[in-house]
Amino acid sequence: MMDHAHDLASVRDATERLLTAAAKLDNAAVAEPSRLPGWTRGHVLAHLSRNADALVNVLEGRPMYVSAEARDADIERDASRPLDAQLADLRESAARFQQAGAAPADWSRTVELRNGVTDAAARVPFRRWIEVELHHVDLGIGYELEDLPPEFTEREIAFLTQRFTGQTGVPPTRVTDGTRAWSTGREAAEPEVTVRGPAPALLGWLAGRDGGSALDVEGGPLPKLPSL
Repeated sequence: MMDHAHDLASVRDATERLLTAAAKLDNAAVAEPSRLPGWTRGHVLAHLSRNADALVNVLEGRPMYVSAEARDADIERDASRPLDAQLADLRESAARFQQAGAAPADWSRTVELRNGVTDAAARVPFRRWIEVELHHVDLGIGYELEDLPPEFTEREIAFLTQRFTGQTGVPPTRVTDGTRAWSTGREAAEPEVTVRGPAPALLGWLAGRDGGSALDVEGGPLPKLPSL
């Protein structure tokens, strides 16, 4: 059972961690490359702000973005702003998301995200939590996969392994941190490949943030996963 109120509180805490860390930067650092190819730290911060507003749209029954082109244009427009403008926008857009999440609503309803993807409204706060935590890591300012809250890491591993389940290009795979295990890839009676390692490293691989060098693989090479 998804607890949207719990996840909204987790989003708020994660946003405050990010804002506190980003406030230590300066304008020059914001213009430097992030860990995402082709994006500066300013692109990452601008994306986080626009994503908050996009998820408000989702919760309020509007299209998430006007178009893919408009989404990209908005990020480019906002990426070069100075740090104080970036932080103010992120804080204000985060507050709008929290306000939309606090409104009385049927959290069991189905909502539409990008590219025709649908989900339960109750999972939208968790999806925002994903954005804030992983993009904090993407900023490359000292917050690493190992610093992510353990609850978040476990839930995101479960979310991503479920996302890749049924993908014909991914072999039947068992993913385990030695204590917990998840299945992903093509459906089969038995896994072909077992991927084992610390939970942060598993998450890094599944989320496309790490090449998997810290993982042990049995039964074949480390599976290549679709882009997120």
